[in-house]
Amino acid sequence: MTQRKSSGKRTSTAVEEEEDDSRFTQPTTSQVQKGMEKLTKAQIDEKTTELVQYILMKDQKKIPVKRADIVKNVLKEYKNVFQEIMNRAQQRLEQVFGFKVVEIDAKNHVYILINKLEPAEGSEMISGNPKTGLLFVILSLVYMKGGVVPEALVWNTLKKMKVDLGERHPEFGDVKKLVTDEFVRQRYLEYTKVPHTEPVKYNFTWGQRAEVEVSKHKILQFLGELHSQDPQRWSQQYKDASSQRSSRAPQPSTSSQR
Repeated sequence: MTQRKSSGKRTSTAVEEEEDDSRFTQPTTSQVQKGMEKLTKAQIDEKTTELVQYILMKDQKKIPVKRADIVKNVLKEYKNVFQEIMNRAQQRLEQVFGFKVVEIDAKNHVYILINKLEPAEGSEMISGNPKTGLLFVILSLVYMKGGVVPEALVWNTLKKMKVDLGERHPEFGDVKKLVTDEFVRQRYLEYTKVPHTEPVKYNFTWGQRAEVEVSKHKILQFLGELHSQDPQRWSQQYKDASSQRSSRAPQPSTSSQR
């Protein structure tokens, strides 16, 4: 498991735009009811639309959304009705845009959007978007190495792919900044300091977004194609990927909602 308290490098970049959620107090049922009564149907619809637009705007840059930011930038004085408006926004995002809102951090109430459509195969990801392809390679490396890899191994692997840390890349620009800042801020990767190391060393692990968004089964499919191997050759990873796939399988609906 990742110990967040050790990821000092991450805090300086990844949370600079985030509000503190500790000041948010959970409203009582009566406070919620009173808050909703103060809003007309038109105002509720307007706030819901504002929240949908806010979440979509953040998602364009793959920036997770915190409850505190929603309260500050969207709901403002109507913070007591956060959950009511959020429920409506979730329903609209799912029905209109095909996105599912997932809470990736229950303690700090951090949300991301997941596309409900089947994600592309690994090889298509690599060829379709260079940055996504680079991320996919790093996530694959971390996954196949047991979930934690030293940064030196990541940089050496990228160098073999002609992505040199010491040179500005035509597609990625500053490679180290892209990986340790952008991918970390987006919660695809965790970049954590290894205790008691001199000079200081860092490890990479999967981030919260990757855990809920990236298909381990497709990682194995991609690696199988790359190495002309049956994915089941990696028995431990295949078992883990199959378990993830089963847990994500659609459950029979018990709702009459269309």
